[in-house]
Amino acid sequence: MLPTTPLAERMRPTSLDEYIGQDHIVGPNAPLRKALDSGIVPSMILWGPPGVGKTTLAQIIAKHLDRPFFTLSAISSGVKDVREIIQKAETGGMFQQKGTLLFIDEIHRFSKSQQDSLLGAVEKGVVTLIGATTENPSFEVISALLSRCQVYVLKEHNKAALECIVNRALEKDQYLLSKSIKIESPNLLYALSGGDSRKLLNLFELVVGSFKPSEKILINEEAIRSVATQNIAQYDKDGEQHYDIISAFIKSIRGSDPNAAIYWLARMVEGGEDPKFIARRLIISASEDIGLANPTALIMANNCFQAVSIIGWPESRILLSQCTIYLATSPKGNASYLAIDKALNLIKETGDLGVPLPLRNAPTRLMKELGYGKDYLYSHNYPSNFVQQEFMPEGLENTNFFDAGSNSKEKEIEKFINDRWGDKYREK
Repeated sequence: MLPTTPLAERMRPTSLDEYIGQDHIVGPNAPLRKALDSGIVPSMILWGPPGVGKTTLAQIIAKHLDRPFFTLSAISSGVKDVREIIQKAETGGMFQQKGTLLFIDEIHRFSKSQQDSLLGAVEKGVVTLIGATTENPSFEVISALLSRCQVYVLKEHNKAALECIVNRALEKDQYLLSKSIKIESPNLLYALSGGDSRKLLNLFELVVGSFKPSEKILINEEAIRSVATQNIAQYDKDGEQHYDIISAFIKSIRGSDPNAAIYWLARMVEGGEDPKFIARRLIISASEDIGLANPTALIMANNCFQAVSIIGWPESRILLSQCTIYLATSPKGNASYLAIDKALNLIKETGDLGVPLPLRNAPTRLMKELGYGKDYLYSHNYPSNFVQQEFMPEGLENTNFFDAGSNSKEKEIEKFINDRWGDKYREK
């Protein structure tokens, strides 16, 4: 008899030993695994694409710690629901001595006021929050709440993990065990899943169900395509095309081709991509690929993001189109992008070098006696508000991070540096 519960739900792991993937956080000696083994876990945000085990991991954490566990969905719950759980936890109605775990699915959908309602309880430890989100918490979770939580990043399942998930279903699920199933070529199945275990198992069950009860089941590309024709043609905003198309979009802007950029934008719009995701990538492009060549590009992109956040679909397509064309036809330069990466690489090589004494703050007498701030030259006391002095740590004098490209703005900045510093930052 065909089960009424979906295969993905039937195969939901109930322990860490059954949990597949995310070894970087729950594998041996991984940070979250260590916390669980110690019995002390922080409030946390589980950030990752759909179908990678965020909800399952939250349930396993509650079971592993043997704590009261309550779930809210940000779609259907509000401040009142949050406060009711917090009040019960405060009064011991949920066995407070063990600590209450509160899981909020899609926490990025909570408004600022809803997130604010969690702050006190999380800070005092009345509840341990586990929030799940598919969106970057830096943008979608208020900073006060984010600072009280550890962020764990969950990755989409790779091919090896997807194989394990399918094999486990074949070995454990009673319905599948009752069938004669042979897998000949599952790669299309894995590709269509986009690293999403839920999508994988649902599609696998759909393929199995497409055969007659008396038939032997052969899983190959033909069988998969027979039930997944529409899925192949669709833009999957949570799968591989999500990353391939946004990559083509950004590279078209970088390559100054507004027509190609608009085409890839239209593909994302038609596929129902989150407009804020597109707008965020435009902000990055405005700085990484245009930067100092046209500083107004960053202002344009940031304003586009703010407007899109307010308006949403379908009108946001117009704002995104305007910003896309502006960035694609703007002068290009990446000097600031290269400069920070050079500096970061140098820091990795040289470590945390001391701040020169003239540049140090000297708020106490002892610090002044030790020479903090001594011989510092106050720039505004000199002509043109400038005087040459050393700002780099010892050993890194004359290190140059800024290399101008061919555009006029970056050349102007190079001239500004050379006019003031002479040969100091010119390559020797």
